[in-house]
Amino acid sequence: MSATTNALAVDTAPAAATTDRRGPRFLFWIVTVLVGVLLAALTAMIGTDDGPSNAPLDPSSATASGSKALVRVLEQQGTDVDVVHDADRLGSGTASLRGTVFVDDSAGVLAPAVARRIARTVPDVVLVASDPAVLEAFQIDAEPAASIDTTDTVSTTSCDIAAARSAGRVTTTGTGYSVPASAGIRCAPTGTGADRTWGLVESRTAAGSVTLVGTTAAFRNDTITTAGNAALALGLLGSDDHLAWYVPTAGTADAAPTLGELAPPWVPSAIAILALVAVATGVWRGRRLGPLVVEQLPVVVRASETTEGRARLYARTRDRTHTLDTLRLAAIRRIGRTLGLPRSAHVDDVVHRAATATGLPARHVGAVLVGGPTTDDRALVDGADALDHLECAVSRAVSGDAPRASRPAAPAPSAPAPATDPRPGGRP
Repeated sequence: MSATTNALAVDTAPAAATTDRRGPRFLFWIVTVLVGVLLAALTAMIGTDDGPSNAPLDPSSATASGSKALVRVLEQQGTDVDVVHDADRLGSGTASLRGTVFVDDSAGVLAPAVARRIARTVPDVVLVASDPAVLEAFQIDAEPAASIDTTDTVSTTSCDIAAARSAGRVTTTGTGYSVPASAGIRCAPTGTGADRTWGLVESRTAAGSVTLVGTTAAFRNDTITTAGNAALALGLLGSDDHLAWYVPTAGTADAAPTLGELAPPWVPSAIAILALVAVATGVWRGRRLGPLVVEQLPVVVRASETTEGRARLYARTRDRTHTLDTLRLAAIRRIGRTLGLPRSAHVDDVVHRAATATGLPARHVGAVLVGGPTTDDRALVDGADALDHLECAVSRAVSGDAPRASRPAAPAPSAPAPATDPRPGGRP
């Protein structure tokens, strides 16, 4: 009975050890997921905090990029400023139709259909936009060409736009538009030649006129007092007793649909499920790296394996010239060693010494040891055979087994040599 108990204890010990190792692992993933959820919740809470807006030309912002100073000056001069985020409110009263409508699409969210409706119903529009679809909806033949970051000013005294002409000089900071000469009135140029852009463009619409403003520095709190920026802003927006400051907002009916809005309603849920499946698969199939494999170094590789491997590479790439050059270099080293030359000997020295030793022409020896490109397999085999024959000739010449061709031939014997017994060890 005790032996059986001990065997069970031994069998269950590895399972218990495995469970103990997996426990901290799952705990780590649980803590990681909880920390991620907590950070996401904190980010959402911070994002929904009602703080000062940093949106450009925000009429309620006192920051450098806001336009609260312009709104205050307009109200002091008797212009009623009505900030709206819904295009339906622009035609809710007669004052809205008689007054100026400032369409601030700095965020680029206005739907072209809403822009066309404003162009048909509002007689006096001041537009800040860079979306080509919105510009086309207002029938403005202009394209955003450059972002002007300099604080330079330009003269507008000769401009046909009354507000710009009375301003005298305005800052060109903002957006420069490429406008053909037949598109309407152009003012506030920047650049020269083909690179010239315009900061103010006035065009006709179905209901009246629209003034495209790229020199938005005239509306900002930090640059409205520069040059004639204030005069330009007041001339464009303060000509009537009522100003509708229209700011389209993303996610509303006036905004162009986003990719998320165009997607079917089940797509977010499917993405969330796929993300959970990916996390679960990672936890399920995750494996810890095992111990490092210890390998005895240096590793001895046979020379034949290296030679065969390089030969296969040469054969696969059909690099016959490189193959024969490798054989030539090896032959030059062996021949030079046989002739007693140092390893630093030049190939020309090896050629001349080999030619002298074998009695072969130096040109022939040089063609064998140096040669040229190898075009086919036949030339490769012939070149290898020529190297083999040359090495054998050098070896025989150095060892004295064969007479050199440059030495005079030995005189023929005056009497025939006695016959010898063909048997081994035979005597004459």
